Amino acid sequence: MTMRHPDELECWLTDMDGVLVHGDRAIPGAAELLQRWVDTSKRFLVLTNNSVYTPRDLSARLARSGLTVPEENIWTSAMATADFLDNQTSDASEKTAFVMGESGLTTALHEVGFVLTDVDPKFVVLGETRSLTFEQITQAIRLIGAGARFISTNPDTHGPNETGMVPATGAFAAMITAASGRKPYVVGKPNPMMFRSAMNRIEAHSETTGMIGDTMGTDIVAGMEAGLHTVLVLTGATKIEDLDNYPYRPSRILNSVADLVPMI
Repeated sequence: MTMRHPDELECWLTDMDGVLVHGDRAIPGAAELLQRWVDTSKRFLVLTNNSVYTPRDLSARLARSGLTVPEENIWTSAMATADFLDNQTSDASEKTAFVMGESGLTTALHEVGFVLTDVDPKFVVLGETRSLTFEQITQAIRLIGAGARFISTNPDTHGPNETGMVPATGAFAAMITAASGRKPYVVGKPNPMMFRSAMNRIEAHSETTGMIGDTMGTDIVAGMEAGLHTVLVLTGATKIEDLDNYPYRPSRILNSVADLVPMI
C-alpha cells in the first residue's frame, strides 16, 4: 500500500484519551486539529473504548476541556457493540440481552431496538461498569451456560481513576469466562470491527481514512488491520522507547496532534 500524505486523506478517526485530552485537560493542538477538520470539510469521528457514557455525555465532557465535538462525531465501543448486535439479529424476537453496563451501553442498545431482560436473552453483554454485583455475575454465568451468546464492549483489563488503578471490563470478562468456560466476542479496539463500523457511520473508505492513536496495542494495530493510514502520537500510553516491543509500525509517528495540524 502506498503511504498517503495526511492532506490527501478525506476522513479521520481519532482516539480521545491521550490524543485529544488528558482527563479534563485538552492536549495542545487538539482544538486546532478539530477546527482544521471542520474548516476543510473533513469527515471525522472521535473514538473511545469507554462504554460508560453516551455521546452527549462525552461531548459535554470535551466541551469542558475547551474542545467542540458534536455528539454525532463521537463513536463509542457501546455504539459499535449495538451496531454489531443489530447486524447479528434478523428479527425483533432475537433482540434481547442481559446487560451489565452503564447508560452509554443501555442507551445504545435501546436505540437499535433491543429489549433488556434476564429472561432467556439471546445475548449477555458486558460493558464498563462500577456497579457490578455478585448476583449479576452469577446470573450472567447461568445465562451463558443456558446458551446466551457472550459479548463484551472492550478488552481493557484495568484503567485509572482519581485514586489509582481499578479493574475494567476485561478483568470482569475473565472472571465470567473462568466460571462459564466461554470467552466473549470483544467488539471494541483492537478489533478492527469497531473501525469498520465507524467508517460506515461517516461513509469513509479505508484508502482515504487516517487513524490517530496513542496506543500501539489497540489504536495502531486495529487501524493497520483495517487498512488505514495510522498516526501514533506520543502524548499517551506509548512512548518512543516502547516501539521495539512491537513487530509492526504506524504509518507516521508524531510528538502530538499539534504536529499534524500543519500537514492537513
